[in-house]
Amino acid sequence: MTIEIDGHMALSSVTFDVDAGTLMGVVGPNGAGKSTLFNAIAGLLPVRRGTVTLNRVDQGGGELAYVPQRESLNWRFPVSASDVVMMGRCCRLGWFRRPGKRDRELVNACLGRVGLWDQRSALMTELSGGQRQRVFVARALAQEANVLLLDEAFSGVDVGAQEDLVGVLQALRDEGRIILLATHDMTNLAGRFDQVLCLNGYVCACGPPDQVLTSEVMEQMYGAHGVRLTMDGSGWTT
Repeated sequence: MTIEIDGHMALSSVTFDVDAGTLMGVVGPNGAGKSTLFNAIAGLLPVRRGTVTLNRVDQGGGELAYVPQRESLNWRFPVSASDVVMMGRCCRLGWFRRPGKRDRELVNACLGRVGLWDQRSALMTELSGGQRQRVFVARALAQEANVLLLDEAFSGVDVGAQEDLVGVLQALRDEGRIILLATHDMTNLAGRFDQVLCLNGYVCACGPPDQVLTSEVMEQMYGAHGVRLTMDGSGWTT
């Protein structure tokens, strides 16, 4: 796909495949086009050339759920974890349909999947950053989506909460879902992701982390002197 925004080429000839049951990390510097890519996949940005098809499911419908980088919740409004997840059901079924027993059961089940059933009545303002991210994942599950897009889900989340979230996502991957997660965190990519898509306005590389995260690819993304990175046994670290 090629995407142009206000006369600027945001993404050029981006092509990659994602198989069912894959957890893919999308990495690259600020301005590399990670959020632009997700917005295009979600149908929020027009694609100048090319098409978007994931798991043989065209963009749109209830098959895809998107957790954007900055959630648009009004944090002053007293909304609970269950309320947020129920928004996923309303998005799936229509806002004018009154949720029924099955919807409420599914909301509780989705919160249970992410380990937050006990926190279902807690206000979002009372939850930690990691717990909020898991609520948003539960909301995506409530949409019964096969494809999940998470933009900077690790932002503002401590390492322990990141690992909890990765565990949830890996379990969903094992059920056959496609999950794309954009991140700036280069720590332990090989342990977290099956595939890594390296972006910098174009595809620098795509494949298993231990194969594509070479010095040459890192230089394409960050430049020779932009970031000092070293490779250890667990992956790239700063």
